[in-house]
Amino acid sequence: MTLDQITYWIGMGAVVANAAAGVLEAGRKPIDLFGMVMVAFASALGGGTLRDLLLDRTVFWIADQTYLVAATVAAVATFALARLRRLPPNLFLLPDAVGLALFTVVGTQIALHLGAPWFVASFMGVVTGVFGGIVRDVLCNEVPLVFTGPLYATVSWLGALLLLLLLHLGVGYLAAAWIAMAAIFVLRMAALRFDLQLPKFVSRQ
Repeated sequence: MTLDQITYWIGMGAVVANAAAGVLEAGRKPIDLFGMVMVAFASALGGGTLRDLLLDRTVFWIADQTYLVAATVAAVATFALARLRRLPPNLFLLPDAVGLALFTVVGTQIALHLGAPWFVASFMGVVTGVFGGIVRDVLCNEVPLVFTGPLYATVSWLGALLLLLLLHLGVGYLAAAWIAMAAIFVLRMAALRFDLQLPKFVSRQ
């Protein structure tokens, strides 16, 4: 399997995970099926769309509508599952963490492939990982997770930097991608479990 194929399938998995996360979060609001699909699209496609626009690249789901189909199927399937059985209200955090991990790696690699410097590539990884979630949270009338609560964008950036370091050290892309994705997912889960947060700004009176 080529590097481009690996990146493609990681990106497809990220789209599915973020679409599911979008529906699960929207399900906590009085939103109908169409609205949930729109939230799922925002969650699954938003980060990659902004990345491609910034990199002057054809938007990925316009270039290949399979991503759009995958997001639709994942959204409808998740909606159906949620109607069949009662799910924990914060379950969306699990596929969200998976999507964060996968999208960060994909965004970083795409930027590298287009010749972006390492620091820019790491930022593109973060943009890809978190922006869809920001749009999703705004549409659901929630404070975006990236701006509050346990570590979110921070673990995405650390994972992007880890991927770049491993590639610089000569580690194969597939192994480096798996290590970086696992690190992001584990750190995000640990942040949720132990409420790990960055210091917040508090004005001194």
